[in-house]
Amino acid sequence: MKVLILGSGPIVIGQGAEFDYAGTQACRSLKEEGVKTILLNSNPATIMTDMDVADVVYIEPMTVHTIEKIIQIQKPDAILPTLGGQTGLNLAMDLHHAGIFEKYDIKLLGSPIETIKKSEDREDFKESMKEISEPVPESAIANSVQESKEIAISIGLPVVVRPAFTLGGTGGGIANTLEELEKIAESGIKYSPINQILIEKSLVGWKEIEFEVMRDSKDNCIAVCNMENIDPMGVHTGDSIVVAPSQTLTDKEYQLLRTSSLKIIRYLGVEGGCNVQFALKPNDVKESNVIDDYYVIEVNPRVSRSSALASKATGYPIARVAAKIAIGRTLDQIDNAITGKTKAVFEPALDYCVVKIPRWPFDKFLYGDRTLGTQMKATGEVMAIDRTFESAFLKAVRGLEITGKSILWENPKWNISDLDKKDFYEPHDERLWALFFALRNGKSIESINKLTGIDFWFLNAFLNIVQNENLIKTSGNFEDKIYDLKRLGFSDKVIGELSGHNENYIRNYRKSKNILPVYKMVDTCAAEFEALTPYFYSTYETENEAIPLQGKKAAVFGSGPIRIGQGIEFDYCSVHAAWALNEINYKSIMINSNPETVSTDFDISNRLYFEPLDFESVANIIDNENNLGETYTIVQFGGQTAINLSSQIDENNYKIMGSPVNAINTASDRGLFEQFLNKINIPNPPGSIASNINEAITI
Repeated sequence: MKVLILGSGPIVIGQGAEFDYAGTQACRSLKEEGVKTILLNSNPATIMTDMDVADVVYIEPMTVHTIEKIIQIQKPDAILPTLGGQTGLNLAMDLHHAGIFEKYDIKLLGSPIETIKKSEDREDFKESMKEISEPVPESAIANSVQESKEIAISIGLPVVVRPAFTLGGTGGGIANTLEELEKIAESGIKYSPINQILIEKSLVGWKEIEFEVMRDSKDNCIAVCNMENIDPMGVHTGDSIVVAPSQTLTDKEYQLLRTSSLKIIRYLGVEGGCNVQFALKPNDVKESNVIDDYYVIEVNPRVSRSSALASKATGYPIARVAAKIAIGRTLDQIDNAITGKTKAVFEPALDYCVVKIPRWPFDKFLYGDRTLGTQMKATGEVMAIDRTFESAFLKAVRGLEITGKSILWENPKWNISDLDKKDFYEPHDERLWALFFALRNGKSIESINKLTGIDFWFLNAFLNIVQNENLIKTSGNFEDKIYDLKRLGFSDKVIGELSGHNENYIRNYRKSKNILPVYKMVDTCAAEFEALTPYFYSTYETENEAIPLQGKKAAVFGSGPIRIGQGIEFDYCSVHAAWALNEINYKSIMINSNPETVSTDFDISNRLYFEPLDFESVANIIDNENNLGETYTIVQFGGQTAINLSSQIDENNYKIMGSPVNAINTASDRGLFEQFLNKINIPNPPGSIASNINEAITI
């Protein structure tokens, strides 16, 4: 059997490394089944376009014309579009309209055309939900700006504009006035391939819940993961801080939404992975016109960024399983690759907490619109795992790698007088730090809840962090509390800042008291079965499950969250480094914090540590591995993130494989590089180094 797999093309906001991960996993999964894989993708930075992944690779434009040419040459039996994001889905629809499937007698794998249409066409989706008595917000379809205004007047402002067949909310938004609606509607109609927008009653302030579900051709269904957005409705889920599993749902609410998810995926006929998004009524909504406790917002009949997060959060390889389902395998026939004993039909169980925080590009676009709404703006995200919400949250903040922005950071422009202004709490890329600023300055969680809609459970957790900060600051004494602070997720650096010491002092004190992290395994089954694939996170408890690897080994530092200037090309490099180490009989250890990537897949390296890429985390991992043989580090393949760690790694006498630190520093430091070029008589543009504005003007 030959299958043509459609990739997702170039990286754009809303369609990033998660599709390289999905496509790569799909190719490898189908090869296991003896299927010949043909891949079409136009992105040269991806691992999926490597000759090691698919049997045949076409790096060509993602168009119907290209696909028809490939069909004529390769004569595939089927096309699989659902792992190529919105690009793949829209191409499937284009192929259908062009009559390609009938002309060449080719089967469409994954979700059928009718399913894609029912999910992506806003009118069809609304009618489908009504047929199965699933509640949807009051809404209507518009194909013109004038129609959208008439609908908004009828429904009542504010309204949400949702374009059909678009990615990451592109072209959509929340309109509070008719003037705002005109602009958003015009944009939405332009970006929708079928010039269609849904005008929907706004549910801003309601809880947003997602379920990642799987279904096979025999109607077996499971809920892989459920996730709760800390940010209520009104912020795109890709721009929301997300926790898995959900923390604030009652069992009744959880079962209600799980049942709804499975009912929807069965009715739509999705085969493979599917993401269902809900708005759930918060406890304090008592509007007389609110009848239902929840509404179905939308369904993605394909893998998505949320799928990658769900996959890495649970250890359940969604893309791998979806690819096997596409060629006819059923969930009860597919092995769980993590345990090797159970089947893919078993729902994962989590005995830990996962937090995802988005990474936005505003450090590159200082004057961009930093507000967040239904149109996604994040370029990437970071994920952290720990035993409590607070520790996973603080670990995720560290993983963001924003220079100078620890959890203690505060914008110099903020003022205590801002705390009574609603605008201060509006969703933007710095709201996380703004909330902590408010709590540190005495704002009550009751008033913050009223202003933001963020659940009391999360606000109490944030307050717990702030109260522990105050304990250190007011007493200056961290020694008696250090174990509890580490369990709560405080980094050595933050403890040092609060107590007036540097990071090394705290680290050395902690080690002298034998306060060290242990590592727990992600195994999909809450330790009910033994896991075969070593996939670890750190926590401060007693039993260490990451027994050091024996023999020659090296730790590859990944590149962290996707951002402008540091994208999936470094993930490509990291994965190849791990594979190359195995070829020279070294055990490969991967350290990364990005859930979208191939490098954080469960079987790419001999061992994966899902941790922030800061000195504390990587040093703890190396110390753990050094208990049984020396561990080398490799910093050349993780972009600037890994390079920036090289000096601290060298200063603490850890071994670096490859370019030595003095070579790295000479190439990275502008001043040293200029001196080096002068020394070896290589001409370079005249210039000098400035550390302030006056020096720059003088130069």
